[in-house]
Amino acid sequence: MLKSKGKLNLPSKTKASAGKVYMDYAASFLPNPSSIHSLGIEAKSRLENARKEVANILSTIPENVIFTSGGTESNNLAIQGVVFAWVLDKREKKIPHIITTNIEHPSVLETFKLLEKRNLVQISIVSVEPNGIVDPKKIKKEIKDNTVLVSVIYANNEIGTIQPIKEIAKEIRHFKKNNRQGLFPLFHTDGVQAANYLDLNVEKLGVDLLALSSSKIEGGGRVGVLYKRKNVPLANIFGGGDQEMGLRPGTENLEEILKFSSALKLAYKMKENENKRLLILKDYFIKKLLNLDPDIKINGDLINRLPNNINITIPNIPSDLLVIELSAYGIMVSSKSACKSSSKEGSYVIKAIHPEIDSEIGGLRFSLGRSTTKKDIDFTLKTLSKILKKLGKWYN
Repeated sequence: MLKSKGKLNLPSKTKASAGKVYMDYAASFLPNPSSIHSLGIEAKSRLENARKEVANILSTIPENVIFTSGGTESNNLAIQGVVFAWVLDKREKKIPHIITTNIEHPSVLETFKLLEKRNLVQISIVSVEPNGIVDPKKIKKEIKDNTVLVSVIYANNEIGTIQPIKEIAKEIRHFKKNNRQGLFPLFHTDGVQAANYLDLNVEKLGVDLLALSSSKIEGGGRVGVLYKRKNVPLANIFGGGDQEMGLRPGTENLEEILKFSSALKLAYKMKENENKRLLILKDYFIKKLLNLDPDIKINGDLINRLPNNINITIPNIPSDLLVIELSAYGIMVSSKSACKSSSKEGSYVIKAIHPEIDSEIGGLRFSLGRSTTKKDIDFTLKTLSKILKKLGKWYN
């Protein structure tokens, strides 16, 4: 999120709207929705109403919406749930095969590698093109008779590139039709970054599983969602109770779920206008950045990307150093996924699309939001120019 001189001015109306449901109930006792007393029944009613609201936005039925703790859990439940459903089906003797890309979020990519390390699956990792977008035909080429799952992120969390989800779904359907594969392979997408800006109609997208997280929706709290198409086989990967259709045991975090459903509705309502506003700001920012230094590289496709994402590489200057320098002025940016911030390695996403770039240089991601203004961008540009002049003495 861009900040102006260390201040972040969220519109009070936005804060009130997104958090209204939470504020109404957070101060009062929220009973366990699984309890059978009157207060528990009322809590259950509120939970199911939130589920219905999320389902409406996804264009599905409430029974297909599973609440989790966040995007990481949703992705794990989707991936491991499909794999173990296949393994537990004693009719299937082959080791399952799963497909993903080399720029997925760690919650997907590391889960794939973990399952492979434990000899539970075979994996194929398809490389994206230099623009950060995968070729659907390359996905189809990797599908085998024992392929149970294809997982491709909807919009990348670092470079903002939007993947051709509908086209990938079409290629998967074509394979199943010609090879009589029945339900498999299933198609999962990590939609966490897409929720604010892209179409979430699961029928139009053609996906079987879709993950969302409240953490990327302003005012959304800390909760996740996994959409599961009806009749998709999914094994419970946890021990515990039978909450969330028997797939996610544990007392539902009702406060956070209510916040999320409220915030998602607001994001859906604001989507069209925000997209238009942010596209103007994004294009303005990119133009000014290139005027600042024509050697700056814009990472990822310039058109098929989220309207709030600008990821750049500045020659010779380490991205982590720029993160620290900008932070001193109240401008918060990132050099890689926060989930990999403790790693000493650079961004594997930038390395995937630009192998020639030194991992220490990497990329720098600027994220625009509802409160971002042209004034914020001008301040950022002015500050970045000052920093580059200072660092240029040592790095050029």
